[in-house]
Amino acid sequence: MNEIKKPRKPLIFYYAMVLLALLVLNGFILPLIQSQRITEVDYGQFMQMTEAKQVADVEVQENQILFTDQEGKIYQTGVMDDPQLTERLYASGAKFRTQIIQQASPLMSFIFSWVVPIAIFVALGQYLSKKMIDRAGGGAGSMMFGMGKSNAKIYVKSTSGIKFDDVAGEDEAKEILSEIVDFLHNPKKYEEIGAKMPKGALLVGPPGTGKTLLAKAVAGEANVPFFSISGSEFVEMFVGMGAAKVRDLFKQANEKAPCIVFIDEVDAIGGKRDGRIGGNDEREQTLNQLLTEMDGFDGSKGVVILAATNRPESLDPALLRPGRFDRRVPVELPDLQGRVEILKVHARKVQMQNNVDFDAVARTAAGASGAELANIVNEAALRAVRDGRRMVSQADLEESVEVIIAGYQKKNRVLSDKEKMVVAYHEIGHALVAAKQTHSAPVQKITIIPRTSGALGYTMQVEEGEHFLLSKTELENKIATFTGGRAAESLIFNQITTGASNDIEQATRLARAMITRYGMSDEFGMVAMEQLTNQYLGGDTTLACSQETANRIDEVVRALIANQYHRAYEILHDNIQQLHALAKYLYEHETITGEEFMNILEKTEQQMLPGAKA
Repeated sequence: MNEIKKPRKPLIFYYAMVLLALLVLNGFILPLIQSQRITEVDYGQFMQMTEAKQVADVEVQENQILFTDQEGKIYQTGVMDDPQLTERLYASGAKFRTQIIQQASPLMSFIFSWVVPIAIFVALGQYLSKKMIDRAGGGAGSMMFGMGKSNAKIYVKSTSGIKFDDVAGEDEAKEILSEIVDFLHNPKKYEEIGAKMPKGALLVGPPGTGKTLLAKAVAGEANVPFFSISGSEFVEMFVGMGAAKVRDLFKQANEKAPCIVFIDEVDAIGGKRDGRIGGNDEREQTLNQLLTEMDGFDGSKGVVILAATNRPESLDPALLRPGRFDRRVPVELPDLQGRVEILKVHARKVQMQNNVDFDAVARTAAGASGAELANIVNEAALRAVRDGRRMVSQADLEESVEVIIAGYQKKNRVLSDKEKMVVAYHEIGHALVAAKQTHSAPVQKITIIPRTSGALGYTMQVEEGEHFLLSKTELENKIATFTGGRAAESLIFNQITTGASNDIEQATRLARAMITRYGMSDEFGMVAMEQLTNQYLGGDTTLACSQETANRIDEVVRALIANQYHRAYEILHDNIQQLHALAKYLYEHETITGEEFMNILEKTEQQMLPGAKA
């Protein structure tokens, strides 16, 4: 392991320490030592010793009189208005003198008061500026106080030790990147056949999927230096500093080759140029320098450029052409098996009970990223500690999933009996509509305990398997389930509340997507009238149609949601006894499992059969 050297302090530091020591010596220590040798007496004793001819030497100063006796002992007394002092001293035979205060000339006073301090200040400023510029690695004027340095963080295998085994749930990405590792290990077999390794690979995916971790794993597998820098670190206040940082980064990479350079959030400097004539801003200059450097360096040396972004659609096309970022590596959200593997990786560092079912936890955490799954394991460990236990249980993991989805339980929020009953019917409305439809995910849990996210309750549905395609019927069932809570409120209480706001939002978004993006409308057919932007950052959409068509889309969306609301209302009306029984049980217990829900539902249905005993 390389020994880390402590940075040397600047020379001015040692000068300051010496100057401080001299000031302390002259201002405090020497006067203290001298004061211990001087005896203070009053003026009367001084006169008595003078008349007794015991005084040998006298010095009259402005504020005091210093004198010594025949034995050399030093005395001190104050100055008095004594016109005959000179005569008495002369008669005693003592040697006496007075302090001479010299008046400096105007020229010398000006020099010492103004010229000398200014000269010292200028000389010190030039010295410090030169030292800072030298540390920046360039001559005067080339870089200002180190802003031309890339400030890239360097990681090596001995300090990080991250391998592909530490990255779970991204098998396809690891397979693509393993070829880069093989090239760094055995470049000759590629050179013999005439193959060139891609200079750069772009890691694309949602936040928290492990793009940075994958880049470090590539460096760990290849056992080469790893340079890491964020795209925002290239952008400086002064024009040209970002380009200087790019040059410095590639200079360091060439010196350390073979190595890996990782630029996180590359869209900060790699965004599309707007095409304005005469554009000369800092970001554009930095991008141009990056393009030039990627063209200029020799890929055979083993310098591989990796970059990560959540917004690939915003990158400049020149950055994505062959010869620069040749490969696009998707780092998507993990599937069910990937979530299980990620949970197991993070569970290695946590004390777990032997009966933990990671498959069940992974099913309830559908759509979670690697970072969120790591947070779920950590939240479960924290919950175990709060309860005074030394091992994480299945209940801890299940509760932590709910914390990530809906927030912590809000224990200080107490609902009134009426509100609690409304929430109970609302949540059972969701669950009952879902249970009475085909192609609908089974109910896993229902609760009316408020959460910190603002939810007064929620119904959790968990798919039995992974689904990558959704039919029109399944989407309509989802919309009907979303409207089931509002339908139950209207059916039972003949009024509606604000509790359905999130349901309305999700139902509207799904209905609009069916019409504008999925082509599931008989009126519009297979026509895309909405474009998806920022796929990995929320999935914003923009309409690409006329205003007349947009108005018609709104009408079709309203009709689609209204039809599904009517269907949900009819389902609840036809099963109103089950609705009452389930809502009462949820009101009393506050939280019920999917198994309890189905048992009560089946029991109530059997009681309604002809000939059943009440």
